[in-house]
Amino acid sequence: MPQPEGQELADIRARREQLRQRYLRPEGQRPATTVQGVHHLALICRDVEETIRFYQEFLGFPLVELVENRDYVGSSHFFFDIGNHNLLGFFDFPGHDHPPFSETIGGVQHLAISISADQFDAAKKKLEQAGIDYLGPDRGVLDSMYFRDPNGIGLELYREELGIFDGRQLLA
Repeated sequence: MPQPEGQELADIRARREQLRQRYLRPEGQRPATTVQGVHHLALICRDVEETIRFYQEFLGFPLVELVENRDYVGSSHFFFDIGNHNLLGFFDFPGHDHPPFSETIGGVQHLAISISADQFDAAKKKLEQAGIDYLGPDRGVLDSMYFRDPNGIGLELYREELGIFDGRQLLA
């Protein structure tokens, strides 16, 4: 996708700064959130078994439930434990012809998952051994590895603690 340049880029950056000034409150002035957290993220997969093998067998996220979708007969709804009481959920929709993944409004750009330094190194080796292309440490982004699951969903393994971004504590 082409990136903005020149005046267009300057205008985008100026608009971002206006939004920061208008809406980003200093830490001590921010209200408490009104929710408890993310219960689960629900994504769509093309093949249940392929998705289970990738997330459980390859990435090491335990499958914790697999049931029929209550809203679409024949569809599976299943969940993986991604730590900290967070669930990653998937649906399949048999008989529905889905288009291939594309980055678009309302779509998932990527899911960033916090990972320890030891797990990061082990995951890097697994990706390389499996021949899965990734971006990150080889391009100067030392604490992240970006790759796609079998469904085209972007994943980031981020060597950073929860609530911290780019070395800055965002959440207390």
